[in-house]
Amino acid sequence: MTQHKKIVLVDDDITNLTVGKNTLSDDYDILTIPSGKKLLQLLDMIHPDLILLDINMPDMDGYEVIQRLKQNDKTADIPVIFLTAKSDVDSELRGFTLGAIDYISKPFSPPILRKRIETQLLVQKQQGELKRYNDNLQDIVREKTKTVVELQNAVLCTVAELVECRDDITGGHITRTQNYLKILLDETVRQKIYSEEVAQCQESEFLLLSAQLHDVGKIMVPDVILKKPGALTPEEFEMIKLHPVWGADIIEMIGQKTREKDFLLNARIFALYHHEKWNGTGYPSKLSGDKIPLLGRMMAIADVYDALVTKRPYKPPLEHEQARKIILEGNGSHFDPLLVGVFAAVAHQFAVAATAQADNGLQSTPVS
Repeated sequence: MTQHKKIVLVDDDITNLTVGKNTLSDDYDILTIPSGKKLLQLLDMIHPDLILLDINMPDMDGYEVIQRLKQNDKTADIPVIFLTAKSDVDSELRGFTLGAIDYISKPFSPPILRKRIETQLLVQKQQGELKRYNDNLQDIVREKTKTVVELQNAVLCTVAELVECRDDITGGHITRTQNYLKILLDETVRQKIYSEEVAQCQESEFLLLSAQLHDVGKIMVPDVILKKPGALTPEEFEMIKLHPVWGADIIEMIGQKTREKDFLLNARIFALYHHEKWNGTGYPSKLSGDKIPLLGRMMAIADVYDALVTKRPYKPPLEHEQARKIILEGNGSHFDPLLVGVFAAVAHQFAVAATAQADNGLQSTPVS
């Protein structure tokens, strides 16, 4: 058995209520209400498919009623047809502006009333079907997007791990620097520092994921240099200093093979600029101050801190407090002074992140 649509007819005239109910009761479930105030009370209990609303009513006219309906999330989607003896353009325009979907003049013709209601309910049904279709389509797009994100993340992780697996002593460096970077970003937001630049950075959902590629250029460095236990010769260090450029080139090559390049933009910044220094003595470009992209300045702190607290072929790990002091001493020389202030506020979180990785079997010094 087909369930009838529920319609509420609101009019202070008992004759109109009676005629309307007799006209529509064969096809619809009709509720008749004598005032706008009683309608609003009724809507706390039911949700009709359509409201036929008289305009000229005492105490609360139809215009005020529809305003209240549209202001309430529970009733805003209920279609409203005005019933009115008014025929001037301004009255109709006001009703449509307030959200009415149609006007029916009184005294109404029963066949016209039935046909107008039938038409509007059909429109509402089609709009509902279209909304469900769009919602389903959006679900499909979200699922496809999720798949693409997972694929791109897998590519980033795989490439980064290819670099890291060459040197098991510094294993976990990629994950730790990601964690440090997130701590810095969150605190920078909290302190409202570099707000505009940070907002632009955070628009990318791949921001932290792309940080994994900051050392990808090391894949070009020979093992004899990368794993050398002692000090590097000047020539060897010059080769090490090329890894940011090589990293940027590798990322550019990846970008040439895909139309989805946005997720690589930040990766290139991390790779190319994380060894630049605030005073211009870094490499490879000897940039200084805010000419160094913000993400490069942030990664510089994360990268140096991790190098200090972990065991490397050329050095033992330092205690957290020693590493913290070295970062603070680099204020204005190696590091951006504002970001050093951010680091100082969250240095304890760096220590926790480093210890968490150590607990997972990665080599990092305990917190002192």
